[in-house]
Amino acid sequence: MPAPGLKRFPAADTPGVAVIGGGIAGLAAATLLAERGARVTLYEQAESLGGRLAGWSTRLADGGEATMSRGFHAFFRQYYNLRGLLRRTDPALDRLRQVPDYPLRHSGGLTDSFARVPRTPPLSALGFVALSPTFGWRDLAAMDARAALPLLDVRVPEVYERFDSVSATQFLESVRFPEAAHHLAFEVFSRSFFADPRELSAAELLLMFHIYFLGSSEGLLFDVPTAPFPQALWDPLGAYLQRLGAHIRTGTPVRAVHPGDGGGGGVEVRTDTAVDRHDAAVLALDAGALRGLVAASPALGTSAWRDDIDGLRTAPPFLVSRLWLDRPVRADRAAFLGTSGYDGLDNVSVLDRYEDEAARWASRSGGSVVELHAYAVPEDARREAVQSRLVDRLHEVYPETRGARIVDARHEWRSDCPLFPVGSHTRRPTVTTAHPQIVLAGDAIRCDLPVALMERAATTGFLAANALLAGWGVRGQVLWTVPRAGRSPVLRALGTVGSR
Repeated sequence: MPAPGLKRFPAADTPGVAVIGGGIAGLAAATLLAERGARVTLYEQAESLGGRLAGWSTRLADGGEATMSRGFHAFFRQYYNLRGLLRRTDPALDRLRQVPDYPLRHSGGLTDSFARVPRTPPLSALGFVALSPTFGWRDLAAMDARAALPLLDVRVPEVYERFDSVSATQFLESVRFPEAAHHLAFEVFSRSFFADPRELSAAELLLMFHIYFLGSSEGLLFDVPTAPFPQALWDPLGAYLQRLGAHIRTGTPVRAVHPGDGGGGGVEVRTDTAVDRHDAAVLALDAGALRGLVAASPALGTSAWRDDIDGLRTAPPFLVSRLWLDRPVRADRAAFLGTSGYDGLDNVSVLDRYEDEAARWASRSGGSVVELHAYAVPEDARREAVQSRLVDRLHEVYPETRGARIVDARHEWRSDCPLFPVGSHTRRPTVTTAHPQIVLAGDAIRCDLPVALMERAATTGFLAANALLAGWGVRGQVLWTVPRAGRSPVLRALGTVGSR
């Protein structure tokens, strides 16, 4: 809940705010500040908005144009603040479409589905166990129930105090989860952080269990945009910001930021062509870009804070391979399929099942547009070999693609997602800094709320704007999350047994 204050800035007293970074976090901060009447300048080094969900035009071998991106993203129903941001230009969220299931398949033959799992806690967790083929009676009897009890009462931020010192894999081994469930379900979730579960903090895994199973009634249902990211999401939001008076400067990297003297002298923003002065700044950057900007801005922060920024780690590389095939995949194939045990293939999505641009290409050509993801690829892996291996695994998962000709392909390699390794939580920077006029936002930033991934980016963006607005006596925005603790008193009581 934001501090009370004026509804918006008086017309004669509007501060100028630099928002550095045009991804979800930066767009959330810029939107709220502009709505309250601040003079917002949004700097983005890429040519388009969206950050890791940006898109760009590419010409295909058949002469057509397509919008390429960094791949599939699931807009879960628990992303309350992100969805609130999108409602600014799409009040009914008509530009999102529900994907009816979240199937998971293991190479050993097991398949999990969440379509029939109840969404009301605790029936959601119980239903998952009862319906999953990975949990047999012998497996349940062999589990360490006491070690599993903390799953029933995940509290934020206390979960980090208890479980940030162990890895996701170590926690699952301590519970003695069935090996199949370990690989099929929990590993899929941990790899959604673009990380190997042996490195990922167990606290993040428990947090995700809370968000999707025992903390909310939305379950694992999610939506996807009906059009490529720019057309569905960012172009409308950019136009909305401009109508509010914000200046959007894409293709403009910020090289350094210098706070004014005495903590109240504004902020100096240096680009390749100018030195701009603002009253405040939001640094909404990925971990690597934030490290670089702070290193080039010697007046920012304390030495300990700068060390913490320098300690932020980036997840291993990941690959998105998009293939335009000359024939369709089978009609009963899911729009999205999570996979495990397929030699690095983490999921397969069929874009023409939900994205209008891909659907038009498929209808015109008689083919299909398929996307393959590989997360946490070893740094020393040969990229061409990984790309070829993913296509081979696609043929294994969807055999009908073996005879398909690849009309065109795009292979996007990136390594800019945050990593949350064991023991890192206390060192992660928070939204506020030593400078009242400079705040941070992004999915690498700690906010001690039960949010993750894109929702963490949106939430910290709004929190950053709220912090600045509170300093100026202007009302911020109310934020929503799943509860900070388990919803059931009985389960909470059981959870405390496991902490003794």
